Amino acid sequence: MAHSKMKVGMVGGGGPGNFFGRPHRTAILMDNSAELTAGALRSKPEESIASAKELFFTRGYGDWKSMIEGEAARPAGDRIDYVTIVTPNHEHFGPALAAVENGMGVLCEKPLTITLEEARKLHEAVKASQTPFVVAYTYTGLPMVMLARELVAGGNIGEVRKVETWYPQGWLASKLEDSGQQQASWRVDPKRSGASGCGGDIGTHAYEFIRFVAGLSAVRVSARLKTFVAGRLLDDDFTVLAELNNGAVATIAASQITIGAQNDNGFRVIGTKGTLEWSNTDHLNLRHYSGGQPVNVYRLGAEYGYFPESIKPYLRTPSGHPEGFHEALANLHRTLEWTIRARRGETCPKPFPHPGIADGVAGMSFIEACVASSNQHGKWIDVPTA
Repeated sequence: MAHSKMKVGMVGGGGPGNFFGRPHRTAILMDNSAELTAGALRSKPEESIASAKELFFTRGYGDWKSMIEGEAARPAGDRIDYVTIVTPNHEHFGPALAAVENGMGVLCEKPLTITLEEARKLHEAVKASQTPFVVAYTYTGLPMVMLARELVAGGNIGEVRKVETWYPQGWLASKLEDSGQQQASWRVDPKRSGASGCGGDIGTHAYEFIRFVAGLSAVRVSARLKTFVAGRLLDDDFTVLAELNNGAVATIAASQITIGAQNDNGFRVIGTKGTLEWSNTDHLNLRHYSGGQPVNVYRLGAEYGYFPESIKPYLRTPSGHPEGFHEALANLHRTLEWTIRARRGETCPKPFPHPGIADGVAGMSFIEACVASSNQHGKWIDVPTA
């Protein structure tokens, strides 16, 4: 069956202060298998249409409702195949649900929604329609993180006893939102960000490592959400102790007031036979520690034979040529694209199990439990089932 380029729509991402629109557009176009077809990129209709034209989308729309309706009315083969949502958190649910109900795939930024109730409603819609859905936990698209998942699943470190995850930043160590900086302003606003600032924004990334790499989930949490910057309404520091569903323990630490930190997110998965360790600041390498043995370092490179067949189609460059943030996002788009193509009967590589709708709901369940625990001075709280 002949392939045609995947037609992609985007909601949000067109404003001058938006960060995530540009990386997603780069990721969509990276492998020359998709195109920027439809855009509802800004909150004001005239600016949205102008932005779509400026950014070379085939069609511009004034808002996401008219985009979904307009594309759904187009003939098969001419409408968008999936929607990328890069708005602030409170604007995820509406366009995601509309896209799902119209049979369009979705790649949504995290956290999935602003409340667990919204997340569950969206989950039900996805299950009913079986629509392909990917949640943009970007770092799970990095090949060494994918390799860590395969090694854990393959029993290379034995049974998991403990997981340590972290994600420090320093950009909100002062009250940056008072300067009018767009990214800071909405992230500290409960109406646009949700019940947790730091936890929802980057703590969910750290937690997803537990689910994605270790294959485990938190069942109980004891959390401390702290707001260090005076006058801020949401947490800017997030510390959690968790019990996992296999009896293991985990620590999840995230911070936006760690001056000098450069998105140094990472994980340490500790098993009965060894430990795997990875950090974003050294993202080309994955370290495997075994008792009494030299450290085994896996390095990124398309020619290395230790990458399993599940990952090889996601590798682009030989060793020494770094693949980073944009390539990781492109891998998530690749997974969604190949899932859509496979459903059509087209020949394509098998999609890697990157985070989907269930992971998005699990992230919201985790945050809800952490907020409840912190409000009760660290009391142990059961994590709601997704």
